[in-house]
Amino acid sequence: MSSKTLLSASDRIASLLDDSSFVEVGAYVTSRSTDFNMNDQDTPKDGVITGYGTIEGRLVFVYSQDSKVLGGSIGEMHAKKISGIYDMALKMGAPVIGLIDCAGLRLQEATDSLNAFGNIFAKQAVASGVIPQITGVFGVCGGGSAFIPALSDITFMVKDNAKLFVNSPNVLDGNYAEKLDTASADYQAGKSAVVDEVLEDEATLLGRIRQVVSMLPSNNEDDSNYSDPSDDLNREIPNLESLEDDARAVLANIADNNVFVELKKDYAKDMVLGLIKLGGTTVGCVANQVSDGGSVLSTAGAYIAAEFVNFLDSFNIPVLTLTNVKGFKATVNEEATIAKACAKLTFAFANADVPKVNLVMGDGIGSAYLAMNSKSIGADIEYAWKTARIGTMEPEAAVKIMYAEDIKGDKFDNSKLSQLTKEYTEKMSSAMAAAKRGYVDDIIEGAATRKRLIAAFEMLYTKADFRPLKKHGTV
Repeated sequence: MSSKTLLSASDRIASLLDDSSFVEVGAYVTSRSTDFNMNDQDTPKDGVITGYGTIEGRLVFVYSQDSKVLGGSIGEMHAKKISGIYDMALKMGAPVIGLIDCAGLRLQEATDSLNAFGNIFAKQAVASGVIPQITGVFGVCGGGSAFIPALSDITFMVKDNAKLFVNSPNVLDGNYAEKLDTASADYQAGKSAVVDEVLEDEATLLGRIRQVVSMLPSNNEDDSNYSDPSDDLNREIPNLESLEDDARAVLANIADNNVFVELKKDYAKDMVLGLIKLGGTTVGCVANQVSDGGSVLSTAGAYIAAEFVNFLDSFNIPVLTLTNVKGFKATVNEEATIAKACAKLTFAFANADVPKVNLVMGDGIGSAYLAMNSKSIGADIEYAWKTARIGTMEPEAAVKIMYAEDIKGDKFDNSKLSQLTKEYTEKMSSAMAAAKRGYVDDIIEGAATRKRLIAAFEMLYTKADFRPLKKHGTV
């Protein structure tokens, strides 16, 4: 365990919310159970503090588990308090923030505790896509309680003290914690799609929650997700094209005041996800990261991108994609999963009816390009830098296939191959070739990227997209 100072459940709330804004609900609730020595146990607030307050003046509801009361375990009344907070948040259209430090099911309450867990999960399911749900894991989050962050929209963990697991490391076949701590924050961030970011300490985590809440709408009908920008709307960024393989750097450069809040950084190296402000409006970003993950799309990258696009669409947050991809990761394991994952990504983009803008920075090759919010699956605006390459495959590979017989017969040498490759690139795989066919709306200068994207999203602000009547898709 870390030697860093740990905040109490009430201190976490005080640090999270605006000064003196917290109003507690259910302060006098205690456990009703009297079995298995529970009669002798003091259970103040039944191990969870619940209530509401503000973050930068905006209403939020919060619960904070107290590990000093029966380990923060969830029993009947504990869960009832959390469920009550969800009911209030849904009525008011405000986010729910859970501060987790929980030993799991309260064994003394058995099926009452089990039913209590189910009630929380049901509330989370109803709230999904209606109000943002943000979870911070500060201590233990084990067993069924691990479903809570997994059912949330965004989850953060403290680096040293937080533990997240369904099965503890010591009960996994052939494993023990000293060999591989599968409950650690680093493991969960790198191997699980549940955790969005690992923070060094509790204060930093609480600050990140405040930052994210300030960027999100309060609910799925809130259209006031705008703040007056302090950055120049027409700011130009010289030599931005030189960063085409580093989408993370591009996003930081084009964002208002260069602030990019990245999510799931440690999970899939080929994909970058996060939130920025563009001209004062929150925009969700999905980008290929060639410098870290290569120029191909992976199952893990497609999976987290699809989930993120669904989240953005649920809360009417515009989507920006930065495309630079040549194909799909080619391994035996990937072949078993990549088609379904990329189908989910394609569906997520095509199904989203929020404003969608795609910028092709480098390569846009084959079906992987189509899956990355191409105009053909629904991007409202598609831009490309002048050096972008858009086509079915690498130009040289295409030429070798088309002229395979001539190459076998030695009818032309390398200079002829280079000439044909150049010709094919200009006619079939260049940004200009795609623009002439209407697949790219404009070829823009890298320096003007920020102001062109701001203008595009401003134009798309009143977008209305009418779809066939259906309950939901099946992909």
